[in-house]
Amino acid sequence: MIELSELRDSATKAFPAGAILPNREESWQLAAEMGWLLVDLPEDLGGLGLGRDAAGAIVQELGKVLCTAPLIPALLALRGLASAPDFDGKAELIERICGGEYVPLNMLSAKVSANGTTLSGTVSGLFDADMAGQVLVGSSEGYHLVDLAAPGVQLVERPLWDESRKLYDLELNGAEARLIAGGNQSAILHDEIARTAHVLVAADSLGGASATLDLTVEYLKVRKQFDRPLAMFQALKHRCADLRIALTVAEALYEARAAAADSAPVVDLGAMKGLATDTYRLITEDAIQLHGGIGLTQEYPVHHYMKRAMLNLQLCGSLDHWREQAGRAALAA
Repeated sequence: MIELSELRDSATKAFPAGAILPNREESWQLAAEMGWLLVDLPEDLGGLGLGRDAAGAIVQELGKVLCTAPLIPALLALRGLASAPDFDGKAELIERICGGEYVPLNMLSAKVSANGTTLSGTVSGLFDADMAGQVLVGSSEGYHLVDLAAPGVQLVERPLWDESRKLYDLELNGAEARLIAGGNQSAILHDEIARTAHVLVAADSLGGASATLDLTVEYLKVRKQFDRPLAMFQALKHRCADLRIALTVAEALYEARAAAADSAPVVDLGAMKGLATDTYRLITEDAIQLHGGIGLTQEYPVHHYMKRAMLNLQLCGSLDHWREQAGRAALAA
């Protein structure tokens, strides 16, 4: 059995700390060559069957360097395809994806309507879809495979503040789509994908938060004022200690719920994801202040982390949504 520490070490060696925003295409190719797409895939489909927490261990390390490879949406699509009922070409498609063919799943809403075998409407939240040949669309109508080269399909890039990712909307106008799960099967598939999504987005957020805090502490050690390192000022020590405590709490909750993600209620995982992304936001905002003037420079690494943190807050359900859902679940219990 491969240990989580081994997966983290392999990710760290492939993407060394400090080398942020690596080339997207090279990063994607490396991720495929390392076999990371196989980690969460069941063994009967040719995967390693190590589970969501194993995939999360890799994503957490990649979050530290703001890896530009769209590994999360690819892993979500793989989880969806693997959990879907059998369909013609399922095994072959999964094999191609594991070999490096990029098929993403939308991570924001899809407002589409089905008319027989065609779809019309807008699918939001497709990351790096310019690399894809087809996408898995999840909506209230079910889960569909859409060929991006088919008639009635158009990709529209949405400018992002976060330069580490490219976001696209998919405009469908009577486009042919292949239904792989509908009705009750769609609801089951949604929960399977949601569990993975919450674990991976939380892992990316905690990796980025950890790197941001480490970067800030190192800066305070070398930046001097009144001939003393800023790290010697008690008020700044206390702020960093508070951030470390917040990060430790979020990491502890993540580790507990990621390990039990197969059976945990989706609302619990959503609340965990909400805490992780909010902790990321908190740390990056404070880091900018603690860096002083240089922290206000958009090209400085802290700004890149903050931009990803702000986008992560909105993925797979906003912080407000999951706080409300967790509160309602607690009251019901």
